[in-house]
Amino acid sequence: MINVHIICVGKLKEQYLRDGCAEYIKRISAFSKVAVTEISEERCGDNPSDAEIKNVIEKEGSRIISKIPKGSAVIPLCIEGREYSSPEFSAEIEKMSMHFSSVSFVIGGSFGLSPEVKALGKMKLSFGKMTLPHQLARMVLLEQIYRAFSISNHTKYHK
Repeated sequence: MINVHIICVGKLKEQYLRDGCAEYIKRISAFSKVAVTEISEERCGDNPSDAEIKNVIEKEGSRIISKIPKGSAVIPLCIEGREYSSPEFSAEIEKMSMHFSSVSFVIGGSFGLSPEVKALGKMKLSFGKMTLPHQLARMVLLEQIYRAFSISNHTKYHK
């Protein structure tokens, strides 16, 4: 099965998020190797200008790109991405596993992802039009990856 990398901006600050993510990582590891790489958030003021926001996105984007494993299928999480049902998402990961040894999901920071990171995407993923804090998005993503592997392996979890 395909190896899973989660590349994300920022650290998990809340214990309940750390616990939830750890639980799903443990569950995913029954199906796949999984690694999480945290990229430091770029600092800016409380009321940043458009230029400062662009600078933050570019700097975080460069750090993200440097952490993507060579030959990995990249899946950025972004609002303009496609929404998938859990079975569709599972099927997409299965398809990628035929062509790639790993998949790298990318979660941006507060201001999103750089165009360069999005351009690397083999597919772009969206959890819908609602905005999620990037820390919560990480736990939702891990749960959906676990659900996708459960579907592919015909376990009862996904029902």
